[in-house]
Amino acid sequence: MLILAIDTALEACAAAVLDTDAGELLAQEQQLMKRGHAEALMPMVARVMRSANLAFTSLDRIAVTVGPGSFTGLRVGISAARGLALAAKRPAVGLTTLSAYAATVVAQSKSAPVISAIDARHDHVYFQIVAGDGSQLVRPGIAPINDAIAASQFGAPHLVGNAANILADRWPKDMPQPIAVDAQPAPDIGWVAWLGAAADPETNPARPFYLKAPDAKPAATPPFAQAASS
Repeated sequence: MLILAIDTALEACAAAVLDTDAGELLAQEQQLMKRGHAEALMPMVARVMRSANLAFTSLDRIAVTVGPGSFTGLRVGISAARGLALAAKRPAVGLTTLSAYAATVVAQSKSAPVISAIDARHDHVYFQIVAGDGSQLVRPGIAPINDAIAASQFGAPHLVGNAANILADRWPKDMPQPIAVDAQPAPDIGWVAWLGAAADPETNPARPFYLKAPDAKPAATPPFAQAASS
């Protein structure tokens, strides 16, 4: 199976092509960035496809991270994945950033629970807790940092995600201490591709996975309308 993977959910723009039959990535590229995903993504996708020496119609599916993450970044990646899937007549599958973060650790076959954590700002994190075998212990959610820590009652955890250091810095001394802290700005694009290969397109659609509403909300009455009526 040939998979094109895309990630623009957080502070990176990344793309990769995976050949599951060969068990290897044919091409991959990542650029760390807080803004500019829309301008960077499609040229990057073109480069990895060219490096893999593949036409889009050769792909079996397209995988994309669907959140939680930046609302703008998510729209960029998901729109691109859907458009490419439509043009190539192939399915698009969505993977959460939390599961992609955890996959790197779960693949090491360690027994410790894994806490994936993403900075949600305002002293909150998006988080999920899985066992060492990947089975879910605490489903994805958003919570104050201290509440997310309190939810970890499964032994000394492995912390991963762009908020891993935030949790580690607040970790209580009377709780089992984290065995590792991997503060990655974005998931490994290779694992996004592998998760995409394993996902069922029917139950993992390429649509946003939101755990909270946008911070910025439109005004009830546009300022120009107020001015016009005054």
